[in-house]
Amino acid sequence: MTLLDCTIRMTGPEVVGVAGAEDPDLRSAELAAVRAGTVGRVHSWELVTGLDGPGTRLTVFLSGCVLRCQYCHNPDTWRLSDGKLTTLDDLMDRITRRAAALKIMHGGVTLSGGEPLIQRPFVTNVLRRCKELGLHTALDTSGFLGMRAEDELLDLVDLVLLDVKAGLPETYRTVTGRELAPTLRFGRRLRDRGTPIWIRYVLVPGLTDGEDDVRIVADYAASLGDVVERVEVLPFHQMGKNKWKALEIPYPLEHTTPPSDELVTRVQETFRSRGLLTF
Repeated sequence: MTLLDCTIRMTGPEVVGVAGAEDPDLRSAELAAVRAGTVGRVHSWELVTGLDGPGTRLTVFLSGCVLRCQYCHNPDTWRLSDGKLTTLDDLMDRITRRAAALKIMHGGVTLSGGEPLIQRPFVTNVLRRCKELGLHTALDTSGFLGMRAEDELLDLVDLVLLDVKAGLPETYRTVTGRELAPTLRFGRRLRDRGTPIWIRYVLVPGLTDGEDDVRIVADYAASLGDVVERVEVLPFHQMGKNKWKALEIPYPLEHTTPPSDELVTRVQETFRSRGLLTF
């Protein structure tokens, strides 16, 4: 059995072991590789323009997430073990081949998910290697695990795409199954570090469109000051619906429609009224 034959197990937000290797020496080597960040679980990757950060991006979707967002369009990234076990060198080969083009297009690499901060050693190594190539780096995160991110990791990040999913704790709990406070603390940590932020807010009719939720998120974004370069109001869509069905997971928003143009504009104006550049 080789490294790529093994399956990482996860309990909560932390990798706790490797299953599938009967040889204790091999199992120990597998765990050492995970902890050293020389292997990680990758769901997929794609080249995008105008999304996930400035310019043209190579966005890497990492597996594993501790949230269960009702509107998630990538539920197939939730389980860490469902991702392809990928070596750091293999992923960097893919990135390196595109590095020159990404720089010409004023882009870079975005690590997304899932929740990339589940795989912090791997993420740190990928970011470091990207910086060695002179690439702009972005981290797309809910911030729920943000306080566990080491300064070493954050020093390698040029931009954080921070998904603030609701303003009221009870709404956040309904949307994600988790608590809001860790995300807010992480945003303030980024502010204190001077790390640039793009705030993302997914607008779901009947779920995250309440005036109080929107107002509180807008006030929070404004409180972070100049590090918030922009706010993106992202209209809910049904692009992930078939994935929920394929995974046989009950989809709570099956009959929810995308927000109207009028609703999107109203929410955008709430953010703009705080002096925030909003799209």
